[in-house]
Amino acid sequence: MIQPDARSRLTATDLALVCEGLTGRRPSETDLDLWLLDIDLDQVLDAPETAARLRRCPMPGPSLSLLFYVLVRGALLRRDLADRPLADYCATMLREFGAGDRAHRVAPVDDHRHLYLVDILQDAATAEGDRRLQVLAHLGNYALWFAGMFPDRIASRQRRAGGPDLGYYDAMGSQGFAGAAEHRTAARLGLDGLYRSAALAYPLLREAFNEVSGSLRLRAA
Repeated sequence: MIQPDARSRLTATDLALVCEGLTGRRPSETDLDLWLLDIDLDQVLDAPETAARLRRCPMPGPSLSLLFYVLVRGALLRRDLADRPLADYCATMLREFGAGDRAHRVAPVDDHRHLYLVDILQDAATAEGDRRLQVLAHLGNYALWFAGMFPDRIASRQRRAGGPDLGYYDAMGSQGFAGAAEHRTAARLGLDGLYRSAALAYPLLREAFNEVSGSLRLRAA
């Protein structure tokens, strides 16, 4: 299961980049420790200027955990979604789904490879126990990842073959997270509230991902 851990996986290099952006100089290890004692890191990461500086960083730049967290958090705040664990979860999912074909598998090691939402729905119809939770959460994750990060592909499919629109992905993604929230194992893992929040805010989450996708294209240009 994907756990919200992007913020907890910030590296010393990440923190030094953030500090340098604010102070104008690269801190020593001692300076960085003192700086962290004097500031509210959450407020610094929430600041729009932090995201702007990270987008301008030369490669290798920030870790994916830091970059995705700051971009997602900012996009959600602009939509009045101040749920920090939800931003952390979304950033973690983006980081995980960017590795290999993880986006097409319910778990990092899984025999099934899903290319379409209908494939995931079919899996959910027969899955039992903890796997059912994994499949339902993956339905939410995959719909959000694909519609959020690749809306142009969905629009192209619509024009070419009459494929489903973004509203379909919103409905399927919300359904997946809502089902995951009701699974007994979600409560044991402490994920039921997070899944419930994701289901309720789903269209806004997808809009936030659309914004993040645009930001990343600008950074790569």
